[in-house]
Amino acid sequence: MLKIRDICKSFNGVKILDRVNLQVETGGILGLAGPSGCGKSTLLRCIQKLEIPESGSIEYDGKAGFMFQDFQLFPHMTVMQNLLYVPNLKSKQRKKQEHQAIAVLKNIGIESKKHDYPVTLSGGQKQRVALARTLMTSPDILLCDEPTSGLDVATTDDVVQLLKSVNRVDLNSFGNFQKQTVTMVIASHDLDFLTKISDRIVLLKNGKIVADIKPSNFDDQIQLLKGYYL
Repeated sequence: MLKIRDICKSFNGVKILDRVNLQVETGGILGLAGPSGCGKSTLLRCIQKLEIPESGSIEYDGKAGFMFQDFQLFPHMTVMQNLLYVPNLKSKQRKKQEHQAIAVLKNIGIESKKHDYPVTLSGGQKQRVALARTLMTSPDILLCDEPTSGLDVATTDDVVQLLKSVNRVDLNSFGNFQKQTVTMVIASHDLDFLTKISDRIVLLKNGKIVADIKPSNFDDQIQLLKGYYL
């Protein structure tokens, strides 16, 4: 379980997160919605410990993996080299890591791209590579920052199915992974995308949680949520 208690974070005197309290059950998919500047990305970065809150606490078992909005792939490395870069820094078992990388690429449908460079890939393929690289760290929590930014509708639907498959798949099929489910926190301004993938949607505005809804209430409250973007 992910537990966030009274998190506060400011930049240059401007409060970005203002006493945020949140719990996410293990294996859940939480959507973080809200307009630009509301604190979605900052909250993800605090969970990943890329930013340090001024007050409050964040607790979870295991480790978190981060998918950046712009993929952050190394352009001079092939897909396989991107996947193996961090594991090879931490382990000398290169062959074992290579087998694991191939298993991950196969499970998410891009094994044929393993020797390609990022410049030759489509936006959807880059997203899959970014996800595969994150999965190589065996995360218990997957943090996704605007995973459909710049993607067309068809590719966005592919991302929905991809993330759902990762959430539900038996990760032992990826090689050395031990967990059966991955908890996800997904930040996006796209409410339609979040309603397709999330078990629950939390909306941030001015650094505060202003709405917290479950799937059964999505249809009734989606217009209310959209109103917070104004």
